[in-house]
Amino acid sequence: NVVLDPDTAHHNLILSEDGRCVTWNEKAQELPENEQRFSALPCVLGRQLINSGRHYWEVEVGDRGFWDLGICRNNVMRKGRIVIKPEDGFWAIRFYKNEYWALTSPEAKLTLKNHPTKVCIFLDYENGCISFYNMTNNSHIHTFEQCSFNGPLRPLFRIWPNEPGHLIICSVS
Repeated sequence: NVVLDPDTAHHNLILSEDGRCVTWNEKAQELPENEQRFSALPCVLGRQLINSGRHYWEVEVGDRGFWDLGICRNNVMRKGRIVIKPEDGFWAIRFYKNEYWALTSPEAKLTLKNHPTKVCIFLDYENGCISFYNMTNNSHIHTFEQCSFNGPLRPLFRIWPNEPGHLIICSVS
């Protein structure tokens, strides 16, 4: 059960009361400054610290908006110039301007036959593997393999201000 952590949310991100939906807001909120909050990128993390095991969550991405989804180390940089890539503790995919990208170094363009309206993230901590699936047609999107996680991980969500949209964490039964 992944829920969003308001202490990490960028000032322009609005979280739902149940902590399962994030939306971009043009007007920045007045929120207390803290070391956990993202200031440069419009990101928010899940509350859960993942240290072991297999974990699975689904995110409704809809058919609009630009987004990044994935995981990151709990201690990633949240202020200043941030690049979302494995070397900096991020493992994520991106949808931007009708293109999909694996945020590797360098970024790798992904070819998807169908636009997902829901994305599944599957993390196998011990095997150093995170996979992404298109739940619209149950197809594989991308897998990061042989990752060195080195400590606790957290789910990562990013919304881009360029086009309105929202991300909703689905209840998984």
